[in-house]
Amino acid sequence: MSAGSILVIEDERIARENLTFALTSSGHKTTALASAEEGLRELEKNDYDLVITDLMLPGIDGLQLLDRIRSHHPQTFVIMVTGHATVSNAVTAMQKGAHSYVAKPVKLDELRLQVERALEQHALSAEVQRLRELVAQGKSDFPLVGESDVFVKLKKTVRQLAQMDCNVLIQGETGTGKELVAQGIHQLSRRSEERFMAINCGTFTAELMDKELFGHEKEAFTGANRGQKGILEVADGGTVFFDEIGELPLNMQVKLLRVLQERNFLRVGGTKEIPVDIRVLAATNCDLQEMVDRGEFRQDLYYRLNVVTLQAPPLREHREDIPILIGHFLEKHRQPGQTISSISQDTLNVLMRYAFPGNVRELENIVQRALALGQGTSFTPDLLPAEICDAGTEAPLPTLEDLEKSHIRKVLAASAGNKTQAARILGIDRVSLWRKIKRYHLE
Repeated sequence: MSAGSILVIEDERIARENLTFALTSSGHKTTALASAEEGLRELEKNDYDLVITDLMLPGIDGLQLLDRIRSHHPQTFVIMVTGHATVSNAVTAMQKGAHSYVAKPVKLDELRLQVERALEQHALSAEVQRLRELVAQGKSDFPLVGESDVFVKLKKTVRQLAQMDCNVLIQGETGTGKELVAQGIHQLSRRSEERFMAINCGTFTAELMDKELFGHEKEAFTGANRGQKGILEVADGGTVFFDEIGELPLNMQVKLLRVLQERNFLRVGGTKEIPVDIRVLAATNCDLQEMVDRGEFRQDLYYRLNVVTLQAPPLREHREDIPILIGHFLEKHRQPGQTISSISQDTLNVLMRYAFPGNVRELENIVQRALALGQGTSFTPDLLPAEICDAGTEAPLPTLEDLEKSHIRKVLAASAGNKTQAARILGIDRVSLWRKIKRYHLE
């Protein structure tokens, strides 16, 4: 359960104390007051994620309090608690905007469940609102979305690297958003006013890559009726991102290395050297060091690119960002006539259990599919692909990388951090162990 700030308004002392104890023991920051008037004064002074209030209060009652909160503090969610659990009261409270309704005597497990759902929905709504404000201000240029500890650390590192102007190698599984990381580095750097050019090294032959990167002179080849600038020349002053850098042909690796060393190049068919000022960012889901060892990637280019290595985490390592990401994708992709604006708790539960082999990109595709097929306002489980619903009922299987990382961590712990002993136990040399420790951030 995510921790939140909660205001409890309950005129019965014992009930108030019981609610406070249950919430604080679950890790929530809780303030408890006896009347709606006190609650309203507190809300003027401090912001709260959630208000839990009795329906029957002296003076201003719970429904009147709900009206005031919805009017003056629309970002605060409200759960109603009452011993008078009639259908009409429940309907009225929900129509006025209460998140949910709990009857006395309060069952603590039920309350905790309702609180967890309300706080998750609050986090989702808050992120959507933040994104709307950024768009309105014209400042939505930082592409990384997430508030988990893992992602906060990633964004901090991106901000630091943005100021350094060095080459960066971004590693991560398919779909983790490596290009978004690169865009974040560019957009926060001194080069942000210049071009960001991305090229996928796996989609071009060596000949086409040559023309795309370096451009060509007039009559350099059959059909070249005029000269044309390449990506490097167009991006002068800016950033060039090489996705799937491990797919770059060896002869092109030599040419790229020369650009990085000399800061100039020749167009295809040209004789005049053209100076260029670019920052190079590269990404791969392969182990480039192993490719170097096999002779499939040039060691000198690897060292040039790998000034700093950045790891884009798989979604399974920051699942707590899933609700925020869903809100972001709903806002990003909703078209006129598409009505979905929220996600049901049942759908969220399925997605939180899912392994996401395709990572954030897969989640984005799932949201786009729901927007296209949905008729109501909520993203309900029937809009999920059948294979995800089936997979969501089972515990996700760990990947080979997960198993290797876990085993290395256990061996390092058993050997008290002695890397020579750990390497002997694992059956690998010490240099290979060092690489894996760096790769998996086990320092």
